[in-house]
Formats: sequence, C-alpha cells, structure tokens
Amino acid sequence: MKELHLACVVGARPNFMKMAPLLRALGAYSNVRATLVHTGQHYDANLSDVFFDELGMPRPDISLEVGSGKHGWQTGRVLERFEEMLEKFAGAGEPVHRVIVVGDVNSTMAATLAAVKLGVPIAHVEAGLRSFDRTMPEEINRIVTDALCDMLLVSEPSGMANLHREGHPEEHLHLVGNVMIDTLLWLLPKAKSQDTLARLKLSPVDYGVVTLHRPSNVDRPETLSRLLDVLIEASGRVPLVFPVHPRTQARLERFGLADHLAAAPGMVVTEPLGYLDFLALTSQAKLVVTDSGGLQEESTVLGIPCLTARFNTERPVTVEQGTSTLVGNDPEQLRAGLRAVLDGTYKRGHCPDLWDGRAAERMAQVIVDGGTGTVTDVG
Repeated sequence: MKELHLACVVGARPNFMKMAPLLRALGAYSNVRATLVHTGQHYDANLSDVFFDELGMPRPDISLEVGSGKHGWQTGRVLERFEEMLEKFAGAGEPVHRVIVVGDVNSTMAATLAAVKLGVPIAHVEAGLRSFDRTMPEEINRIVTDALCDMLLVSEPSGMANLHREGHPEEHLHLVGNVMIDTLLWLLPKAKSQDTLARLKLSPVDYGVVTLHRPSNVDRPETLSRLLDVLIEASGRVPLVFPVHPRTQARLERFGLADHLAAAPGMVVTEPLGYLDFLALTSQAKLVVTDSGGLQEESTVLGIPCLTARFNTERPVTVEQGTSTLVGNDPEQLRAGLRAVLDGTYKRGHCPDLWDGRAAERMAQVIVDGGTGTVTDVG
C-alpha cells in the first residue's frame, strides 16, 4: 500500500480542537504519515500550547514560529515559510501528497495558497461555512481556501448548499459532520471531573459564561460599555464567568472599563482558560453569551441557551435547529435574551445530524480514499 504523506496545519486554538480527533482517526491507517505543522499564529500559552497537552495531540513536527501581526504580514510569513517547508520535503524525496487545513484563520488561507502554487492538493476541514459578511477576515479566508481546495469536508447542510451555489464540482464535496464535536464529546467526562467550578465557587446550572473578542463588540468604547452594562445587570440575578481574551483585556484597559467590570460583584473575571477548564464551565452553565462560532456549536450539542453577539453566523444550523439566538451587539436584544433564559421562556433546540462524535473517522476515510469513495456510516 502506497504511503500517503499529509501535512496537517494548525495555527490557532480552534484548529487544535479540530485536528486532534482527525490525527487520531488517521492513525488507524498504516500507510498514512501525518506531519503536524504549527504555524505559531497564536503564541499565548493559554490559547495555544496548552491545548496540545489537553487534547492528547502530539507535539508539532514542525513549528514555523510566525507569531502575531497584521493580517497581510502574518499571511505572508506563513505562506513563505510553509512553501519553503513543502519544497524541502520534496527535495529530500519525501513529498507531501496532500495538505490538510482546518477552519478559517490566516494560517489556513496562507498554507492553502502555498500548497496550490506548488501543485499540492488540499483538503479543507469545515468547508462551505459562510457568514456573507466580507468585513470579517475569516469570511475572506473561507472563500479563498474553498476556491483552491479539491477536497471539501463539510460539517452541515448549509455548507453543502453554499458550495453548490458557488459551482464546486460534486466530487469535491463530502458531508462528514462536525469534527469540533468529536473533541467535545471525547473530553466531556474528563472536563466535568475537573475542580473548575469549586475553584470559582460556582454551582452547576447556576451561572453563565461570557466570551467576547470580535472587533464589532470590543473595539468601540460605547459598544463595549453598553454590553458590559447589560451583563453586569444580569449578573445580579446569576453569576457570569468572563474569561477575558487578550484583545478584550487591552480594550477594557484602554477605555477605562477594566475596574468597572472587576468591581461588579456578580461578574467572575478570569484570564483565558485551557480547554478542559473552559469545557467544564460551558457544559454545566445555565447560559452562554458569546461571539465565538465554536461556542455556538458546542452549546447546541450541550443543549445550553446561547446568546450569540453577532449579526450573522456561518453556522446557521445552530440557530435553525440548535440553541443559539443572534443578538448582535444590541444591548436591548441581549437584555431580552438574558431575561428569557432566566425566566425559563427561552427556546430549546436539538443536535444536528452527523454531530455525533464520529466526523473524524468519516473525514479520514475520505482523505485516505482520495475523495473517490463513498462515505460510509461509521456509527
């Protein structure tokens, strides 16, 4: 059986959670050699390195050590260094047969550009997601990546519809399910055994979790201030845990809001948390307020009300079938959503098809078969 050399690219926290189960699934194939490449797009230990330990991932075989920077600079550095890596493998007689990229970060698009220009085919995990908002850098990354890939691994029906509408050949499309949920379900028992709630003096289903980091929510003082006012108001009825993203922390300090938030007795402000601690919190929460796409997905599977601080979503199934409600950055919509949850009138959804913890196995089958086979039921 011919060896299949795969370059599996990660660069930021969501990438790790999607790549970990796929690497485990690929490990079942004796002819697969998976080289794990970490671009270094995220460098904060709580948002990057710790996940290799918690997710049971091997340490990267190659670290490009790009670091943080403006979009163009960061994309250029990844493209340059990833291209050089592919050329070195080819020169050593160990060519990469396929690159696997995940999600929608700059590293995803940059690695795709480097690979396609060298004639290396690419598989995109989580293909076809669209917010239809091109002011979001992630949307540009998704569109470019999907346009250049010949293997599109799709998590939900809307992704298939988007890719059909964009004219992608049917043989490139594979509806395999949501690999993020594989990680969630695999680690959920371990997460719930953590002492996270005890350390934060919380009781199950008697607190909420807040995450905010998108520019539309945190980059303008009036917007961030109004959202904080609503959250602080709600924290008078239920404690709200707020692990503050580095970007958000910088804005809080710049706008003079950090002390206001810290002084609110119902707000439990923490530094960014590792995945197990964070999953321990979210899986036992009464509600979630977030602008994170990944947390929209996780809350839907966990059956927890999620007020999504965005005006659009690339994951419409979480709104149509799941537990998410879009509230934008409108303080009144956020207030109404919080009241509905706390008063017990919030809608309840259900888990979408193929979000079953077996997506990575379906993906691995497609990758090893070269996209020519039919995905079988692994459940």
